[in-house]
Parts: sequence; structure tokens; C-alpha cells
Amino acid sequence: MNVLVLGAGQLARMMALSIKPLNIEVLAYDVGSKQVVNPLAPQHPVCDLAAGIERADVITAEFEHVAHDVLALCEASGKLKPSAQAIKIGGDRRLEKALLTTCDAANAKHHIISSEQDFQTAIEALSLPIILKSALEGYDGKGQWRLKSKEDAATIWQDIERFISSNPKQGIVAEQMVPFSREVSLVGARSVSGEVKTYPLTENHHTDGVLSVSTALADEPQLQQQATEVFTRLTQEMEYVGVLAIEFFQVGDQLLVNEIAPRVHNSGHWTQQGCDCSQFANHIRAVCGLPLGSTELARPTAMINILGEDTLPQAALGMDGVNVHWYGKEKRAGRKMGHINVSGKDQAQLEQRLLTIAQLLPNESFADIKSYIAKQCS
Repeated sequence: MNVLVLGAGQLARMMALSIKPLNIEVLAYDVGSKQVVNPLAPQHPVCDLAAGIERADVITAEFEHVAHDVLALCEASGKLKPSAQAIKIGGDRRLEKALLTTCDAANAKHHIISSEQDFQTAIEALSLPIILKSALEGYDGKGQWRLKSKEDAATIWQDIERFISSNPKQGIVAEQMVPFSREVSLVGARSVSGEVKTYPLTENHHTDGVLSVSTALADEPQLQQQATEVFTRLTQEMEYVGVLAIEFFQVGDQLLVNEIAPRVHNSGHWTQQGCDCSQFANHIRAVCGLPLGSTELARPTAMINILGEDTLPQAALGMDGVNVHWYGKEKRAGRKMGHINVSGKDQAQLEQRLLTIAQLLPNESFADIKSYIAKQCS
């Protein structure tokens, strides 16, 4: 079977690597070069998009910001999973909020902004502080503003107005800032037949707005059930096929949806070593109509993102329970270059290994991560 992935980044690469044992071939459409490539050797074009669509048995996506004309071509082939609309929902916070409302999924109080009048209405309707997020193309903390005082409103509006004017399709979602205790995410898969399997909830830590550490949560039955119910409602409403991630804010015993991602997700990378079937393999299984693999936690596991570095101390590579995944990218400050999965036979061993590897990581790039691990594992 042949799969075409829209997008040729590290997620397509990991999908290709994960599913090779099942004799499934994965190619990827590079949205920059507009060529179909092998995601393991993207420097060598294979064909154009039209030929790639013809060649594929199934088409899917590794990110949600796919040009709508490309989605339309793929949808017309009858091969696209999940649907173009599901992918668009993940790329537009306005559509996402509408879906959450339809499915009665708890989320932050919000207001849609497309004009200065909307901005003023949002300030009156929501109590400060307010976070303002771009409706399109916002990720890793980009395209966001925080309004803490009405005295700052005029300055922030001028910045937002310039931002909106650069793209007539752009808009802003104003959200009541939530006093949450932690961020968790749920990654799950839904098959063609409607079968749903979810991985254990993951606790997430961010550094400068970018995910830096994710840890699988082994014993959170009440929260796991709550998150799975939301996942099931959303995916049923969209008739979704594939892996989808939901980020939540935990407020007391309640989970509020922060955002959804219609694809494999950074907070699910730990599943490569923590489960018998990773999120990458399960996504391809789902879109290809194969049975879903096990999503149960096989061993306590955490992931550390490698940001802006292209080497690690050799001692880290020699540690038991440590697996490094590089993405083959050119080094750039703050860029996701790879990740480290750390596993243990039990939670105590996982924490000890996290403390050990944290000591090996360079302070310049990993200071916040080292501090977080020391606090969590002490």
C-alpha cells in the first residue's frame, strides 16, 4: 500500500520509519518545493503532486496548515483521511471553537475578533487578563498577545490591526486566561470503522512557548475518562479517521480544551518507546483501514525535545532506557532538531534516568528543562 503525506517534515519521516515493517510505503508532498519526495531522503524529488495523488492509495497530512487548493485536489481523489474539513478545523481557531461548542466540549470563555469594535466588545465581555490568538497559522506560542491592563489595549490593538491587515482571511480569538494547574494532552486514534483507542494522558512542560518535556501519566483514571469522552465526541462529529491530539488545561478536576491538532503530535512522541504501537504507526494503520495497535502504556516514558542543538554528549547515547531521534535538520536556534525518549521499568527508575540525563545535557540550551526535571523528580 502507498501513502502520500501532505508535508515532508519530521512527522512524515517518523510515520515512514514506523510503518515500514508492514510493507507500507510512505511518500511526502513538500509544500515548499511543491514536489513529492521520499521523507527519508527529501533532497531527491520523486514526482509532482498530481502524479503523487495518482500513485497513492491513501492521502493524509502531517500538519494542518495545508493550502486549501491542495486539500481540494486530494479530497476530490476520494483518498484523503482525515477529511479536508477536519484538517481545516485544526488550522483555524474559529472553526475549532465552533466544533467545541457543537460538541459541548468545555473550553475557555472566548470572543471572535475581526474589527476594532469586536476587540472592544471582547474586553468588556471577558475579564482581564485576556490572551489573543491568531485564528490562522499560530503555533509554538507565535501569533499571540496578552492583555493584562486596559491601558495597554490601544497599543495591542495597533499591533493586531497590522497583523490582520496582512491577510484578509486572518482573525483573532480572544480567550479568558485560565488559571490552570498544568497542561495535559491526549493523543488517540479513530479507525475507518469508528473504533477509538487513546494513549495515556501526557503532562506537558513548555520552554519559551515551545513544548520541551512530555511525560506519560500512568494513573489518572478520572481525567483519562474525561479526556477520552471529549476525544470520542469530537472525532465522531467530524467522522474523523487517523490520530488526533487534544491539548487540555487542567483546572481542579476539570479539563478544558485548549486546542486540537488533526495529526500526530509532539506530545505523543514518547509512544515510540512507551507503547507497543506508536502514534505514527497507528495513524497509518487507521488511514489505511488496518486494525489499530495497542495504546496501553508498556513502560513509564518521558520525552525531552532537543531545541537548537545538533549534538548530544556520547554518554547520553550509552544510557540504558534512552533513545535519541534526530530529524535531519540544519541547526537553528530554538528549532526542533530531535527528541530524546527516556524509559524505565517503573516510575522510580524513569525519574532516576531523567535526573541522570539532565545532568549530561548542556546548560546553554537545556537550562529550563534541567530545572523542570530536577523539580519534578526530586
